[in-house]
Amino acid sequence: MLLATDRTRLLVDCGMFQGTKTLEALNYQDFPFLPSTIDAVLLTHAHIDHSGLLPKLIRAGFTGQIYATRGTKDLCSALLPDAGHIQEFEVEVLNRRNLRHGKPPVTPIYTKADGVGSLRAFRTVDYHTWCNPMLGVRARFWNAGYILGSASVEIEFDQQGVGGRPLRLLVSGDLGPREKALQEPPEAPNHLDYVFCEATYGDVDRQPKSAADRRAHLAAEVRDALNDEAPLLIPAFAVERTQELLIDLVSLMGLGDIPTVPIYIDSPLAMRATEIFIRDARDLDREVDVARILRSPLLRYTETEDESRAINHVTGFKIILAGSGMCDAGRIRHHLKRWLWKRNATVLLTGYQAPGTLGRILQDGARSVRIQGDEVTVRARIGWIDDYSGHADCGELAGWIAARQPIACGLFLAHGEGPAISGLAARVAGSIPKVNSIIQPVLDDIYDLGPDGARARVPQPPKRIDPELIGHMDWHNERSQLLLDISARLDAAADDHARSEIVRRLRHTIDSFNP
Repeated sequence: MLLATDRTRLLVDCGMFQGTKTLEALNYQDFPFLPSTIDAVLLTHAHIDHSGLLPKLIRAGFTGQIYATRGTKDLCSALLPDAGHIQEFEVEVLNRRNLRHGKPPVTPIYTKADGVGSLRAFRTVDYHTWCNPMLGVRARFWNAGYILGSASVEIEFDQQGVGGRPLRLLVSGDLGPREKALQEPPEAPNHLDYVFCEATYGDVDRQPKSAADRRAHLAAEVRDALNDEAPLLIPAFAVERTQELLIDLVSLMGLGDIPTVPIYIDSPLAMRATEIFIRDARDLDREVDVARILRSPLLRYTETEDESRAINHVTGFKIILAGSGMCDAGRIRHHLKRWLWKRNATVLLTGYQAPGTLGRILQDGARSVRIQGDEVTVRARIGWIDDYSGHADCGELAGWIAARQPIACGLFLAHGEGPAISGLAARVAGSIPKVNSIIQPVLDDIYDLGPDGARARVPQPPKRIDPELIGHMDWHNERSQLLLDISARLDAAADDHARSEIVRRLRHTIDSFNP
């Protein structure tokens, strides 16, 4: 989000687009502003969808400072270089494929070295303490209860409000639920002019669950997955989700609620993040002995690819946690290719799966999927447990918004799919003085924020992507599904004559198409 006055230009977060290939292609485009004109960045937390384009921003000319909490900086020290490494690796694989198909090579969005270099721009701030990122602007960070170091950011712009008083804004960042492993409930000030709130689960009301309920649900999933021939695969984000799961799995084994089996953390990034959690344990829930549990001998960390492959030679039941949480990158794809077609294997999804991602496709019941160009039949049991979701649900978001009242000028709802944003807007409509002061922006919208309310800029700039394509499957997903459907229909045909007829009709349709 870009906030601009006549004198200053400020970014809140600078993250990567995640989801369909059409959406992710935006990561390679130029920013819709000149990075050299940005004075500072306020970073709410370390997740890549909030921090992931900071190295690109610096590479493109940004020379200011990035303000963040200590926990956020510590996590970014692992996440940003890792993101650069992943881009280098995946572009190398893509360019080998492009070379075979006569396509031009592409370059990474940024490199591992860029990720390391970006850390020099960070300036750490304490919760509840005002900082002055630029002339005429001050900011204060509040614990968002989401992940280590996560924050909501309060911002004051001098002489922009009624009678020349400061205009007060609050950006929620990602908000944690009331019952969040390792985190305290979110906090923030009230009596604001504008509030910008996330809406990831804006249309979802979960049943209240305690920590004991969460562990009991996880224990049941582990027991259902038990067998001697195939593992339990848990795609998990390297930061926070992995550590929460490890703490509960080790605790359940210690209590005898589930069998004691090896737990493999097949993610170098998760290994580094876990060390950061141990080091910064004082900032987490004091009732959990984070350091002791995360150093349990039951945990087997794998650093190299050879160590990752060696997991396949371990007999008996085992639990494998690997990134990414939505199955679209990282080592989990290797394990899915090996085990998805086995009936006695289990894949346990543990949180939100964005549209177009492999995790969402599996969650929606696909019978076959394409992984790294290969078709894989899905016979494994696909489980889903939402108890570890880092995000507040609709009721919790509505409660957080109510606690920010009075909100004098406007409430912006973003960071969610269309139905989620609309659902949250309907929930809070009665608590906002004017219905038209609940605003549901789309990517690249511009608003003028004044003391008497927000007004959409007219004319708006051209959108980088059709808003209808955000949060929906794109043509890449449709092509993959079509290829899978064709293979399934050919396999099911009665004989070679029937298969030839299917191919003939498809060829006729393609040849007759005139775009």
